[in-house]
Amino acid sequence: MNQTATVAWTNWSGSVVARKAMVSRPRGLAELADVIRTAPGPIRIAGAGHSFTPLVETDGTILELERFQGLVSHDAIALQATVGAATRLGDLTKHLHAAGQGLANMGDIDKQSIGGALGTATHGSGVSLGAYHSQLRAMEIVDGRGDVRQLTIDNDRETIEATGVTLGAFGALTEVTLQNIASYRLRRRRWVVPIGDILASCDTFMSAHRSAEFYFIPFSGHALLITSDISTADVSPRPAEEDEEGLATLKQLRTWLGWLPPLRRALIGAALARLPEEDYVQDWLNVYTSDRRRKFNEMEYHLPYEEGPRALAEIITLTEKHFPEVYFPMEVRSVAPDEFWLSPFYRRKTCSIAIHHDAAEDPKAFMAAAEAIFRRYGGRPHWGKMHNLVAADFASIYPRWKDAMAVRRSFDPDNRFVSPYLARLLGVA
Repeated sequence: MNQTATVAWTNWSGSVVARKAMVSRPRGLAELADVIRTAPGPIRIAGAGHSFTPLVETDGTILELERFQGLVSHDAIALQATVGAATRLGDLTKHLHAAGQGLANMGDIDKQSIGGALGTATHGSGVSLGAYHSQLRAMEIVDGRGDVRQLTIDNDRETIEATGVTLGAFGALTEVTLQNIASYRLRRRRWVVPIGDILASCDTFMSAHRSAEFYFIPFSGHALLITSDISTADVSPRPAEEDEEGLATLKQLRTWLGWLPPLRRALIGAALARLPEEDYVQDWLNVYTSDRRRKFNEMEYHLPYEEGPRALAEIITLTEKHFPEVYFPMEVRSVAPDEFWLSPFYRRKTCSIAIHHDAAEDPKAFMAAAEAIFRRYGGRPHWGKMHNLVAADFASIYPRWKDAMAVRRSFDPDNRFVSPYLARLLGVA
């Protein structure tokens, strides 16, 4: 077992730091079980650090499960694949494509581990497409007593639905089996539309495509609409990404013209009018994701689908009246309902709205004001993104919260995986 004092673990944006933790990199199940039984607690599990909540923060032990990566096996008939839970999504897509399989949907970042994506209910967009955890067919997890549990959807459906969104609070996820589809191609289109048009016909737009989303550009009056649909056409070149350059321009206009919104709006609108439409066909793994280099902090709330446009309209008004420093686009997606007890999409068709703030600037005031709007519309926060809710709040918005907490206690009766943050989040005394 490799266990040493870590200098400081930090998440991608730098908003969460663990300064006093030990780090452990077990080489297999036996070592992992021993660490869970004996290492200083609380024990937390690090993925790629793309969560903005302090899920990993601890002064006990951080598990880095880098030995639990890669494709374990795949079934060409059932279109299932078993992979190590620490496998990065970018690597997972290549493994699956080579095996003739594809994830049914993806988010727009592929740096996360599949375990981290499952644990925080990470998702893509599509009214009929679920989050990553909806693809779970089997799990291997080492619980708080160091016991290895093998769960399958056929034999342990309720337990998988209770633990599939893990938060790293039930144990250490080591291996998962995913239900995939045959590898496919997507036609991706992107174009600019006035935000008033999309707010007036949001359901029509979202429902007209296999996958659809849009990015509202603050102080522009416009949104970038993005659609992805299955295609059998020949592959065509994917245009070069210019998102980072666009963000730099938006920041400059914010800095120079924050005190003059009409001119800021005119200049951004003119720039968007010159933005060429995108229309290309690529294999699925070359379509969904983007390269995000400019660091930000993020809040995302999942609302009842029909409430999304009204909530977004209020968030836009709030931003443009009171928070001229905001320049990052707002991302709006849809997600299909599922049966996982701690899923923000539990039995609810969802409109997800994500707001972002430059990581070098304090986001607290903006996000607190926005959160009040999200909550008024019945929102459930993304588990890996900034929010201020605690156990009592979750008990009121998750119908099976108490049942999930009972299952968690059965997996981790000694609270080995419960940090102070998790104690507040889960209501552990």
